[in-house]
Amino acid sequence: MTSLASTPAPITPARRARPRAQQVTQLRVLRSEWTKLRTQPAAVWTLLAAIITTAGFGVLYSLVRETRPPHGAAAIAAFDPAAISLSGVQLAQIAVGVLGVLLITAEYGTGLIRVTFAAVPRRLPVLWSKAVLVAVSTLIISLPAVLIAFAGGQSVLARAHLSVALGAPGVTRAVIGSALYMTVAALLGLGLGALLRSTALGIAALFGLLFGIQILAGLLPGSAAQTVTKFLPGPAGQAVTTVHPDPASSLAPWTGLGVFALWAAILLTAAALRMRRGDA
Repeated sequence: MTSLASTPAPITPARRARPRAQQVTQLRVLRSEWTKLRTQPAAVWTLLAAIITTAGFGVLYSLVRETRPPHGAAAIAAFDPAAISLSGVQLAQIAVGVLGVLLITAEYGTGLIRVTFAAVPRRLPVLWSKAVLVAVSTLIISLPAVLIAFAGGQSVLARAHLSVALGAPGVTRAVIGSALYMTVAALLGLGLGALLRSTALGIAALFGLLFGIQILAGLLPGSAAQTVTKFLPGPAGQAVTTVHPDPASSLAPWTGLGVFALWAAILLTAAALRMRRGDA
């Protein structure tokens, strides 16, 4: 009996194991966006500008007011030492607002946003990660900046016996509120940038919301101007940065900050809707 030799199986090259695709999670997107933020020169410069303007201008304006003290009972009663040392916040809000705009429009300008959305098809985790990072980054640099501005400004005003203690009524709230105000301003810029997708348009809209519509509201007749102005982004948010806000022209401090945050939330929601439905 003849046995048939078994035919050896053909030798096939070993298949290379394919790497498992990692699941896209909010934490991984957050890490990716953090890498973008810390490697973007514009972000570093705008944050540095916010620190310098907050502390530097506050001390500089305190030096000016030291040489021009208030005269008369009414002027002394209306004098707000904390507001003087925190006056740099009005300039720093522009820097952090521009940071929020650039954090998203820079990707649209270079086309990198297409790569980002290819990696994160749902898109919205990108916006939420940017919002978290811009808020945390701004708050981290704002708190020491306003504390330095307050301490430096009060040390200058103390030479003319015009200073106020941090523990005085409303002062701590104004200092911390100034840092929170800058944080919301950064989120406002991010919402505008994500909605308009253009650096020039985003910055122009930022100036319009913070300053432009307030000027237009001032043209309204009678008490309507004061009523409308209270609820505009800038005046509403600035109520929390003032020790004794005027009830006739300002909202209550925390109410005003809430209204300002509502403006930012509305813009971020509109940006999320466009980002989810629109093209990159």
